[in-house]
Amino acid sequence: MGENDIFQLLSHEYYQFTSAEKRVADFIISNGAKAQAMSISELAEATGVAEATISRFCRRLNYNGFAAFKLAIAASAASRTGLSNPLTGEVTHEDTIPSLAHKLAVSSMDAIRETETLIRPSAIQSAADALLRADKVLCMGQGGSMLMAQEAAHLFSTSFTGYFPVTDSHMQVIYASQLCQRDAILYFSYSGTTTDLMDVLRTAKTQKATIILVTRYLNSPGAAQADIVLECGSRESPLQLGSIPARVAQLYLIDILFSEVCRRDLEGCKKRRAQVADALSEKHV
Repeated sequence: MGENDIFQLLSHEYYQFTSAEKRVADFIISNGAKAQAMSISELAEATGVAEATISRFCRRLNYNGFAAFKLAIAASAASRTGLSNPLTGEVTHEDTIPSLAHKLAVSSMDAIRETETLIRPSAIQSAADALLRADKVLCMGQGGSMLMAQEAAHLFSTSFTGYFPVTDSHMQVIYASQLCQRDAILYFSYSGTTTDLMDVLRTAKTQKATIILVTRYLNSPGAAQADIVLECGSRESPLQLGSIPARVAQLYLIDILFSEVCRRDLEGCKKRRAQVADALSEKHV
């Protein structure tokens, strides 16, 4: 173990912690692999302490925040096992291509199955209602989540007008400041905790636009600000940085939401998609 090993640090500093901090340390030492994929609210619930206690605990250990602390847990857990594996599906050096392919297929299927168990029909219905009545829908995210937002904007645009992807974080706030209560935002954020997300949501709320958030964590700060939250499955460690199963889970949610919106007007969707297909036909050789 190196000098930056978080488990060694926790053991070394253990008797300097408060009783609440010791509960956090005990949980992390015993559940390192599980802890690195948890949100701050989930860790707080699991350890019976306040989220503020965990934030102070991270700063006490000289980490800028909970995200940096989780990254340290992931790096230390990888170092201890000797794998240092940033890949999903437990892929190892010893895998063959067929075994690798099977493991990754199982990971993606598990992500879809987990997402299916998290589906709340009332939330899907509310999101569909909001999208159908919106004059304009801005699709947003950051990093890999922005790719999901662009995919959503593209898919909905094949059947409906008024869907626009906005990629730049400054432009996201600018556009959000010009929305009204007849508009909506469809935001993708796996963690639900980024500062750019919170900037957009605060701005959109002042304009009374409907906010739909796709996220892994129902108790995240972003979820607390959103009007409608759609949960996606698949847990990823900080070393996996936008894993494919996490994106598969979000794509599955996009498909569910799109299908529900289209189901409300199947004939109209069929007509509009035919128009789009005809317009694109000249793009083919």
